[in-house]
Order: sequence, then structure tokens, then C-alpha cells
Amino acid sequence: MEEVYHLLITLQDDLQSQQMAAYMRDQFAFLGIRTPVRRQAAKSALTEAKKSGRIDWSFVDLCWASGFREHHYLAIDYLLTMSAHLKKADLPKIEQLLLVDPWWDTVDALSGVVAKMVLQEPTLKSDMRRWSTADSIWLRRSAIIHQLLLKEQTDTDLLRLILLNNLGTKEFFINKAIGWSLRDYAKTDAHWIERFLAGYSERMASLSIKEAKKYFNQNIYKLQLHDSHLAN
Repeated sequence: MEEVYHLLITLQDDLQSQQMAAYMRDQFAFLGIRTPVRRQAAKSALTEAKKSGRIDWSFVDLCWASGFREHHYLAIDYLLTMSAHLKKADLPKIEQLLLVDPWWDTVDALSGVVAKMVLQEPTLKSDMRRWSTADSIWLRRSAIIHQLLLKEQTDTDLLRLILLNNLGTKEFFINKAIGWSLRDYAKTDAHWIERFLAGYSERMASLSIKEAKKYFNQNIYKLQLHDSHLAN
């Protein structure tokens, strides 16, 4: 995998790097490599890495120590590829990655890794509860969104608790995440979202409510139509 690390450097595009850095408020340096190009460059190496059956944390650390954001993305692509081999004991390492140079791009992507770990090892739900009250907004955001796209596998009791632990804040990235998680689960169980909003909307930011309701009305209509057919 280290060959890919060095290969990305040779693909540097100065014009693209300036544009990408500007998009991220000039907080990070970029090589200027678009996602499709980066993933194509790493494709064969990731395929080979998967055969090893073990996580090379020295490679992940190498990537995260880089000053270029694409190397961070490469590490996340690697962890997603190797997610079946992640163990419960690896979560503190993921937690550390979430706290080093954090922003929504890496936090949201790493939350996909966290989701796979929690599904494989349900005892990690206790760590999600812990993260939901952490001082770091990024750990809290990861806890809030880690069940995105799980549909029927969503643990709604855990989701409710995590959300309740984060209501009442003015932090944009938290309120956006709350709304995002509710919006996503509304596609699976709009009635659950309806009950949640009925019970807690007075404590919720308007941004969270707006996001939660993006698919809300159409899903409620579909469920009501379905229920009426069953009644008849």
C-alpha cells in the first residue's frame, strides 16, 4: 500500500489542489486529486491488501501523518476495504483518527467504518453512547450518523438516546447530523420519525427539523395509502 501513498504524490495537480483547499475553507492542503482518480490509483493495491486478512496500522498512521488530505482519504478507503478484519480493540484507533485534523469530510467517511464495526460487534454500542456525550463535536457527530443507511438494521433505541443526548445545542454540525439521521431513517419508518418529532421538536433546532422532514410527508402519505389498502 505504501506504493499508492507515493503514487498519489506524483498525481499532484496544483490548480485542482487550490480549488479543493478553498472548498474546505483552506484548512487543509490537497494534492488536487479527484476521488475517481484516487480510487482508480488505489484499486489493485486495495484488492491485494484485502487478501492479507490483517490491518496494517502503520500504513494508516503514515497516511494520517501526511499533510495532504488525499492521504487521509486513502487511509479511510483502506479501512473500509478491510472492515471485515477490524476488531473491537481497534475502535480506540478509529477514535483517535476522528480527533486528528477533524472536519466533516473525514469524520463522515470514518463513520461508515464505525458502522461496520458496530454491526460486527454490538457491544461497541456502549462506545456510541459514550461518544454521544463527548466533549468533541466530531465524536458526537459520528455517533449520531453511524447508523445511516442501515434501514431495518437500525437500533432505534440507540438512535433515540444518542439524539436526545444532543438536542438543544447551537452547533451546526450536530444539528445538521441530527436532521440527516432522521431524514435517512424516515425512508424506512416514517411513523417512528413522526413520533420522535411529535415528542421532541420543541427541543430541536429548526435546521434539524427541516432536514428530518425532507422526505417525511411523502413517506407518511405512502404509509397511509398502504395502511388503507390493508384495512380494505
